[in-house]
Amino acid sequence: MNHYLKSPGQKAAFLVLGVVLLLLAAAASLLLGGKSYTPAQAYEAFAHFDGSNQALIIRNVKLPRMAIAAIVGAGLAIAGAFMQAMTRNPLASPSVMGINAGAALAVVIALAAAGSVFSSAQLILIAFVGAAITAFAVFTLGNIGKSQGETPIRVTLAGSAVAAFASAWTSGILLKQDKMLDDILLWLVGSVSGRDMHHLTAILPYTLIGLAGSLLMTKSVNILSMGEDTARSLGQQIGLVRFLLAVLIVLLAGSSVAIAGPIAFVGVIIPHLSRFLVGHDYRWIIPYCIVLGGILLLVADTVSRFILQPEELPVGVATALVGVPFFIYVARRRSYAQS
Repeated sequence: MNHYLKSPGQKAAFLVLGVVLLLLAAAASLLLGGKSYTPAQAYEAFAHFDGSNQALIIRNVKLPRMAIAAIVGAGLAIAGAFMQAMTRNPLASPSVMGINAGAALAVVIALAAAGSVFSSAQLILIAFVGAAITAFAVFTLGNIGKSQGETPIRVTLAGSAVAAFASAWTSGILLKQDKMLDDILLWLVGSVSGRDMHHLTAILPYTLIGLAGSLLMTKSVNILSMGEDTARSLGQQIGLVRFLLAVLIVLLAGSSVAIAGPIAFVGVIIPHLSRFLVGHDYRWIIPYCIVLGGILLLVADTVSRFILQPEELPVGVATALVGVPFFIYVARRRSYAQS
């Protein structure tokens, strides 16, 4: 596939532009909403905190929501890019491959069994367990068969089957949980509202490890994407690389689902957009995923505050409005390419 930016200088310049747009999107997220603020008011809230309601809302409500949206967007985009590289499937993402559904099922089981006794940190660990079990199940099922190693179609089918299984159990549990139904349904749709600094600090260590590890793995992913035979001839330990990528996917997707619910399509849209801009070099794809993923979720969250005023549309619905047509476009484009 031809990419738009050819030279390293162009790629670096557009990345800097993306960072500027990310900062502008973050500022819009901090200032705009049902209750909007001026840049001067935001500055006063941080520089001269006086304990007023305005300052408390900006510092303790708007700031965590902004940071969580940027982090979740980046994490889901990277997880999607790595899953597409591992499976050689352009439609692979944490949501399509069932990782989100497994993490969501684990959290819903915990909430249904014990109510609100779990802390944010505990729910994140529970989501990690669900994401890890689901990832193991998908890739294990993808390796079952007469031929050795997984194939894109087998892994995709395994992901669809596991996602359907997890979603069915989640729906069954919800039918029995009238008391917590509203809270669980809001979380399942995907939302970054109502989160505070405790939620942010609970996922930050896992996300930072995932982001740093992703940047360190870009060269190995480039070699793996050439094909297993080529990777082996270049001395790459394919099993170790796949294991490390799976760990990073679980860290990034698990923490994102734990704090924001199973937000779909970010992991499909952003990797494709990044490859359109910079090609198939993951040394550029991953930084672009970090920036563009953050921009997408920040903008979607900000726009969702105005669609149904005075109510807010969950950000998961907003990303689906963009993601479904994009998913269909990619699927049709793939079909025509293979015909």
